[in-house]
Amino acid sequence: MLGLDQENGVLYWIAASHLMGVRTRMLHHWLAAKGDYQSLFSSSRNHLEHEGFTAVEIEQIKNIPWDRIESEQQSCANKAEILTLHDVRYPPLLKEISDPPLVLYVAGDATLLSLPQLAMVGSRHPSSFGLEKASQFAKTLSDKGLIITSGLALGIDGACHQGALSGSGKTIAVMGTGLGRIYPQAHYNLAEQIKQHGAIVSEFPWNTPPSPWNFPRRNRIISGLSVGVLVVEAALGSGSLITARCAVEQNREVFAMPGSIHHPLARGCHQLIRQGAKLVESAQDIIEELTSFIDFFKESDKIPEPQASLHDLEETQRKLLNHIDYAATAMDVIQTRSRLTASQVSSILLFLELKGYIEAVQGGYMRIS
Repeated sequence: MLGLDQENGVLYWIAASHLMGVRTRMLHHWLAAKGDYQSLFSSSRNHLEHEGFTAVEIEQIKNIPWDRIESEQQSCANKAEILTLHDVRYPPLLKEISDPPLVLYVAGDATLLSLPQLAMVGSRHPSSFGLEKASQFAKTLSDKGLIITSGLALGIDGACHQGALSGSGKTIAVMGTGLGRIYPQAHYNLAEQIKQHGAIVSEFPWNTPPSPWNFPRRNRIISGLSVGVLVVEAALGSGSLITARCAVEQNREVFAMPGSIHHPLARGCHQLIRQGAKLVESAQDIIEELTSFIDFFKESDKIPEPQASLHDLEETQRKLLNHIDYAATAMDVIQTRSRLTASQVSSILLFLELKGYIEAVQGGYMRIS
């Protein structure tokens, strides 16, 4: 259970996440400058105006429905964990994106969010072939140590979750609703299985119903949690292509499964391949790209103890560590210095952070040992 001070702190984070009419960059700027959100709600109108908030934003801040916020926190009691952006358990890869959620609600094993994941997405109305391949790939990749992350939607998403559950690994479902409103209802039992053998995650308040704008927004979390995204089947204009675009913006790997030139559900994948996505014919194609993640997962049953010896590091890991300063070093700076791919850098950074050599900080990573 949280102590009283920590409970109150989380309450302010929840309140900040409810400020949908306030510019996200303003909330992140406040957090970087002040270090908490309690001061946001206790500040005077004049001070908020001086800090750059608009009159409309100030009204929303001053009229936050505290009874609803407290009810929100009570709804999560014994049902889900609440991870704030400052929580040590907040997934490090997700923290790197330009617009990380202030709060994550997690039902299941929250520690899985910081382990190597592959996002798998695709059409809600797939072919039988697509469903079969999604399930097969998810099972194989799950058996190899990758956690399969998807969106719990009908079609390809559901097949990916089920394939992972049939393997020896875990799966994570990122919701476009609150955790108290499983959607679609047809996947209620699947969601319950995922809670037992993985985690379901949302940035939305507990009872948030399905809304068309929620699902494109949650796609940045699916890709942000993962080292790469595999698109199985997608028509042109598919929401899966939004996830792939998010992945590119977040410096994640993008994989696409080709299909018949006559199949409309292959056209989205073919477009991604033309734009530089890696063509995938077998699960081995992905495994070869993500070897360092998979090896780390195989060797680790739990988060390693920090402060390991430098002699335990491979040469590439030691070289990358030498490119990180004892002050905040931006991700793009690390990649430029190391001349490694985004996937390799992300993999090694996660390993070094879990080993205790570096720490994720505002603006990048900092060497601590």
